[in-house]
Amino acid sequence: MAWYVLRRLAISLLVLIGISAVVYFLLHFVQGSPGRAVLGQRASPEAVAAFNSEHGFDRPIIEQYLSYLNELVHGDLGYSYKLNQSVATLLQQNAGRSAMLSLAALVLALIVAIPLGIWQAVKRNSIVDHTATAASYTLYATPQFLLGLILIALFSQAIPIFPSQASQSPSPWVIFTDPKAMALPVITIALTSVAVFSRYQRTATLDQLGQDYIKVARAKGLPERLVLTRHLLRNSCQPLITVVGLSIPALLAGNLIAETVFNYSGLGLLFLNSLQREDYPVLLAYTLIGGTLTVFGNLIADVALAITDPRIELSA
Repeated sequence: MAWYVLRRLAISLLVLIGISAVVYFLLHFVQGSPGRAVLGQRASPEAVAAFNSEHGFDRPIIEQYLSYLNELVHGDLGYSYKLNQSVATLLQQNAGRSAMLSLAALVLALIVAIPLGIWQAVKRNSIVDHTATAASYTLYATPQFLLGLILIALFSQAIPIFPSQASQSPSPWVIFTDPKAMALPVITIALTSVAVFSRYQRTATLDQLGQDYIKVARAKGLPERLVLTRHLLRNSCQPLITVVGLSIPALLAGNLIAETVFNYSGLGLLFLNSLQREDYPVLLAYTLIGGTLTVFGNLIADVALAITDPRIELSA
């Protein structure tokens, strides 16, 4: 296991370097002159040239990228000239809030999706199954921003249970300190995941219900509750592990929408504001975070799957 993880980490590092190169070059071609983007269209050509020369933006693009890569290795993610702050500081201020939002939504989605998927499989082709399937497809097809607006209209305006705006506290623990204000953003992100997770869980459970070990457990006279929780649950959740690992970067994208709809200051809202300001160092860092989550989410899913199923042989 340790050797497998080390090999995968080495491969992941190469993948991240490739991602950083592609994104860096693309943003360089999009933004043109960094000096013009920072100083504005009214800046004189002399001022733009002086800015580019001072910060090394007049060098060949390969040299600029290698310099950026060297700074990245030393923990320097660049500098936001639009906000006069280092990118690392901006991420540090917002990453914790986004991470807690994603984690809360993921936990809620799993708590709902796993029992729902098992229940649908047990009640296959019943009214309950068809109703839950229709609801899942509807949630999956509904744009997340529309889903958030619907929840605001229902539970903040029609039935004023929750506030329409998320908590503005800078603390990443606001999920626990002010759960009422954070309920709608968490539910908005979780509902889309529930629609996906429950379908995978239903399919995996149907496959396991036809296995011999389930038939033997039932033939021994075990109560159905024990058959489902003690024998079926672990095996039926294995396909879901991979889906959860691969969905981690999707949660980052979901944060972008939910944070915008509910005015929650996190990485998603930071990305949107940076996009409007053409703050390319922040956009580059955000994209690298998404790539990192994708790579390591896949690694975590593979390792977790191997732990839950010893029959799986690990190979790079």
